[in-house]
Amino acid sequence: MGLQPLEFSDCYLDSPWFRERIRAHEAELERTNKFIKELIKDGKNLIAATKSLSAAQRKFAHSLRDFKFEFIGDAETDDERCIDASLREFSNFLKNLEEQREIMALSVTETLIKPLEKFRKEQLGAVKEEKKKFDKETEKNYSLIDKHLNLSAKKKDSHLQEADIQVEQNRQHFYELSLEYVCKLQEIQERKKFEFVEPMLSFFQGMFTFYHQGHELAKDFNHYKMELQINIQNTRNRFEGTRSEVEELMNKIRQNPKDHKRASQFTAEGYLYVQEKRPPPFGSSWVKHYCMYRKAAKKFNIIPFEHRSGGKLGDGEVFFLKECIRRHTDSIDRRFCFDVEAADRPGVSLTMQAFSEEERKQWLEALGGKEALFPSFNRAIIPRPEGSAQLDKMGFTILRKCISAVETRDVKTCNEVDLENSIDWEVKTITSALKQYLRSLPEPLMTYELHGDFIVPAKSGSPESRVNAIHFLVHKLPEKNKEMLDILVKHLTNVSNHSKQNLMTVANLGVVFGPTLMRPQEETVAAIMDLKFQNIVVEILIENHEKIFRTLPDATLPEPVALSASPPNAPPRQSKRQGQRTKRPVAVYNLCLELEDGDRPNLPKEDTPPSSLDSFSSPSPMAAAAHGPPGPDRNHLLADGGTFGDWASTAPGQARSSTVQWLNPQSPATPSCNPAATPPSPKLSSFPLSLPATVADKPPESLISRKARAVYPCEAEHSSELSFEIGAIFEDVQTSREPGWLEGTLNGKRGLIPQNYVKLL
Repeated sequence: MGLQPLEFSDCYLDSPWFRERIRAHEAELERTNKFIKELIKDGKNLIAATKSLSAAQRKFAHSLRDFKFEFIGDAETDDERCIDASLREFSNFLKNLEEQREIMALSVTETLIKPLEKFRKEQLGAVKEEKKKFDKETEKNYSLIDKHLNLSAKKKDSHLQEADIQVEQNRQHFYELSLEYVCKLQEIQERKKFEFVEPMLSFFQGMFTFYHQGHELAKDFNHYKMELQINIQNTRNRFEGTRSEVEELMNKIRQNPKDHKRASQFTAEGYLYVQEKRPPPFGSSWVKHYCMYRKAAKKFNIIPFEHRSGGKLGDGEVFFLKECIRRHTDSIDRRFCFDVEAADRPGVSLTMQAFSEEERKQWLEALGGKEALFPSFNRAIIPRPEGSAQLDKMGFTILRKCISAVETRDVKTCNEVDLENSIDWEVKTITSALKQYLRSLPEPLMTYELHGDFIVPAKSGSPESRVNAIHFLVHKLPEKNKEMLDILVKHLTNVSNHSKQNLMTVANLGVVFGPTLMRPQEETVAAIMDLKFQNIVVEILIENHEKIFRTLPDATLPEPVALSASPPNAPPRQSKRQGQRTKRPVAVYNLCLELEDGDRPNLPKEDTPPSSLDSFSSPSPMAAAAHGPPGPDRNHLLADGGTFGDWASTAPGQARSSTVQWLNPQSPATPSCNPAATPPSPKLSSFPLSLPATVADKPPESLISRKARAVYPCEAEHSSELSFEIGAIFEDVQTSREPGWLEGTLNGKRGLIPQNYVKLL
């Protein structure tokens, strides 16, 4: 049973039971007061902890923003640029999240702490003051009654009457005070229910608003996350291929280091100990120097360097060689020594010591000494031994038959394969043979001469300029090379069109065929670091096969930048994001009111992929639309028990799979979503990071709406985009915050439209 009500009539009786009921009410209020006091303390600790967490998160975000990945070589791939920028994106995400957390912390103070403190001070504090008055008046009233009753009856009547009046007045005052106190006790018991709970409701509303803002930020981040997952997977795949090439080169050099010395501008270079003479009685010392000699100019550079002192580099010296003389051991108490005399320093002779007798003989030969017995240090690039494969009629026959076998072979299980019958050879055997043929050519299909020129556009430039540059270079290839490359790339395009079934995306095919079609003439680590750009060149060939091989380069465009030039950096080729994400408006914490239905933002739902793995292996709906809708008239690539297709069977880091079959390889291709005649699709250069902006978010000039007509078909890649056919009419077309995109309404649905797919009316 709860507290018993306090009846006003009991104030006049002031019975013992009435007093018990009053004490019960007072005890409950005291318990409430202690609870609220403790809750306020916990709330302040919560705010302090939230601020500490926010400070730690901001420090973490600051650390992320300040770090930058360094790369090996002279350029990064688009995927590496996106990965490099990801730390800043993470930092911005945390910063935006902490802004919302700070707002939540402020709201805790305003909506919870202050109202509870006010209730405790003004309401519970007022009851305490009333209790003091009530207790004081009780003491006074009953003391006066005791004193009055002790008056002698022999007192004068006037004195007794005056005392009676005084006692009665005091009793009336006590009754009035008792009535007010009882009223206040019951009022505060009822008031605390809403005065206390309402701030708690506001507190939880503020907390849920914070979590909702975090959810909205995560939705904004979702597009970037999916793109970054693809960037990471592409980079990992390229890393696996690069690592295997580096290990192979390392093993070659380990077995025969002399045959893999890099070509140098110096006739001879390496470490020598140089004798430094000192005045008596200090004798002399030997200091290690890195020495470089150019025979044509007879110029000798020596730089002191000590590995044991942390790689300290000293001040170098330069002199011109006059002559070099071998020192015999009977003239100096050290082996492998020789003297060099400077032409520009008369009378100056330096004694140097090599690491071995063989190295001394090589230095003597390079410096024109008396014992020139060994070949020069300045060796030329060792030519690769020519393979037995040739780019002739037989080679074209091999290529066509292998491709035909891959595209037309029936799928068989392991139990059904007849190893005695060559027809039943597994497709991976055929694909391995084809790649082995291409690798065995005297030079790669895309030639040593043009290797560097192909790499340059892959390192920089806009997506359109890259395609144009590679288009131009392909037509500089020898005719046979270009013809064979055309046949092969056409087949790879067919394979990539069915990546949903075989998981061989354009990026995966680039990893497999980059090292096969392109190789540097000299094997170095620096050249291997460019493998990832070879992969990008192959990706461009596959994605733009029709344009590159079926049309001539545009004669009005400038020739590609030479290899020695330093092309400017450009936005990532496949990054679908340009510019910064629009910052989310700061949340308004209207904690006591709910939005009416008409005030709620009408945001379209976003589709979430079933798993992050899908973003690695399956093309987007837009990419699928680029090759026509699936159906009975389309080619189907069947894979039995594999993941990355048979073309990856010998690629480092790739999974192996079994037989691949083309059911109808001669089926004509359907219209493309990215026709060759159109500028590059904005889907290759920009990506909608958020839902279509509201009118309030746009600048005034974007409010001018017009109609537009579709000049190319397009299939939506995300729920925020519109799908349409040629001739579709869009209403209320406006500019969007996303570069390269418009907003419009089609059939009652509003969404994003690629700007170069429509014509304004």
